[in-house]
Amino acid sequence: MTRRSTVNRTSTDEVIRLGWSAALIAIAAGGCGEPSSPPPTTGDGTASPTVSSSTAPKQIDHHRPVVRIETNQGAITVRLDAVKAPGTVRNFLNYAGEGFYDNTLVHYVDPNKLILAGGYSLDRQLKPTRPPIRNEAHNGLKNIRGTIAMARDQSLIDNATSQFFINLADAPQRDHQGSAPEQYGYCVFGEVIEGLDVAQRISQSATADMGGDLRQIPQPPVVISSVRVVM
Repeated sequence: MTRRSTVNRTSTDEVIRLGWSAALIAIAAGGCGEPSSPPPTTGDGTASPTVSSSTAPKQIDHHRPVVRIETNQGAITVRLDAVKAPGTVRNFLNYAGEGFYDNTLVHYVDPNKLILAGGYSLDRQLKPTRPPIRNEAHNGLKNIRGTIAMARDQSLIDNATSQFFINLADAPQRDHQGSAPEQYGYCVFGEVIEGLDVAQRISQSATADMGGDLRQIPQPPVVISSVRVVM
């Protein structure tokens, strides 16, 4: 059965029903787990002490890593909060590191309110995901303009997998308010630090109604080409 996700009680949210260390180092060093080249050697077969800066791992902040979401409309740079949302950040970086988000669609937009992505391939098929993760919406972070949060099925607390959205307006109705599924909220796990204007522009795209999750899908398509750790 296709899993779908929601982000609140409005019509916008009804459509969004879901159909640190090691991960960070791996992503920063190479992206998707390709084997690294052997180190250069000297004439006697010992490893050369010279290491190319291009192959050295990036210096990254394990508590607040920065990722760049590259789209065909421009880049969006996000600082993640692994202190307040450790499991959610780890999950997001695992998907990013394996290239899951490469060549996926921003599949739903609500003008000046949010953009939703991270679940659909270029042929508009829902991608298979890892098991759902724990909802960390109780972490105190709020769904305010410029934050990134996980989408989930409103009827299940711990249901988020890969789909995420960027808030383009304050949305207190998505914050943690209680222990029932419809009150638990949507976990914020970072904030946009550059490119919020890109997200805003994407939200204002012309759309087509392809039904279900895709009833406000940008046309022409808005494509995420990659999600990578940059700092």
